[in-house]
Amino acid sequence: MIKATGIHKSYDSLEVLKGIDLEIGTGEIVAIVGPSGAGKTTLLQVLGSLERPEGGEVKYEIGGNAVDIYSLNEKSLAAFRNRHIGFVFQFHQLLPEFSLLENVAMPALIGGSRRADAFARAAELIDYLGLSDRTTHRPNQLSGGERQRAAVARALVNSPEVILADEPSGSLDSANRNELHQLFFKIRRDMGSTFVIVTHDNTLAADADRIITLRDGLTVD
Repeated sequence: MIKATGIHKSYDSLEVLKGIDLEIGTGEIVAIVGPSGAGKTTLLQVLGSLERPEGGEVKYEIGGNAVDIYSLNEKSLAAFRNRHIGFVFQFHQLLPEFSLLENVAMPALIGGSRRADAFARAAELIDYLGLSDRTTHRPNQLSGGERQRAAVARALVNSPEVILADEPSGSLDSANRNELHQLFFKIRRDMGSTFVIVTHDNTLAADADRIITLRDGLTVD
């Protein structure tokens, strides 16, 4: 599904990623762990096309074809990201002025879907995630767990093959963390999604199919 080779990334004189090689299979749930400053979030951003590396390549296998995402121009890369990758962040990043339904539909609207289709798909996912009685609520009217489930729905709205999650349970209490973990496995079972999750949560990491450990910008065997 994803193959990264020789990934290097620096910020000014600080080399954060020092030649990362990794492969993630279709339908895997992979946890990326390591101490603060190891480069976990930077790696996730590179895998998700949010940060362009100075060296190396990232390939996605889509429909039997390998796509070197950093060979794409910026417009094509943005379109690829919108269609094939969903993102879940620690603090959900819902837009406060929009309803739950509007927030979930947003990536579909950005991707050019008809308004009716985007809202129908968003409503379907909201129901799937047990939030149908919150459709018209704005983010500040939702609990922390509800906001994070809304963020998951938004990540799924374009039916991406890959979900990239950066500390998705970091701001949740234990009950909501457990619910979110179970949700990821339910989504994988129902939709076949591949998950790459940066986490400090040992329980989530232990439940993953595989753990990739980073230390000082390199993977550790």
